Amino acid sequence: MGLNNKRDRLCAVQLSSGDGDAHVVHFPEAKFEAPNLKKLLANPNTLKIYHFARFDVAILKEYLGIEAAPVYCTKIASRLCRTYTDRHGLKELCRELLGVEISKQQQSSDWGAPLLSPEQVDYAASDVLHLHALKAVLDERLAREGRLELARRLMDCLPARVDADLAGWAEEDLFAHV
Repeated sequence: MGLNNKRDRLCAVQLSSGDGDAHVVHFPEAKFEAPNLKKLLANPNTLKIYHFARFDVAILKEYLGIEAAPVYCTKIASRLCRTYTDRHGLKELCRELLGVEISKQQQSSDWGAPLLSPEQVDYAASDVLHLHALKAVLDERLAREGRLELARRLMDCLPARVDADLAGWAEEDLFAHV
């Protein structure tokens, strides 16, 4: 519904194993169980790749009650190795790094509707279909720049950052002197 995990509820989860297929789980109601999804996302042996993991991990924790880790965030990876730009959105990453154009037209649509439109399902799928390929390219660049270990360590601490966000410190730099 939006990017405020205290105001906006979880409406859809998209999944892809990197094989070219995507699966969209829709939650038209505010109450749901999703035991199989919880088991998959909470599995500590499965790396979860996100774009803007900070929000996704928080909304999954808030609504599913799970810590969806270990985590890889293409946005963090991009910011660490593409310092020549301030454009780190998924659309820009897919275009520049993979030569793939994705539409973000359905991003601001009603995801809480009783049924998703075919355009919404296509959009949701496109949001995860390229994450594995992006990770591969970003990892090469991170390694080239000597920042692969830093990226891993930052992503390892994302669950703690999410806990701080959910506890009310989302807007504060807790490491700042002031």
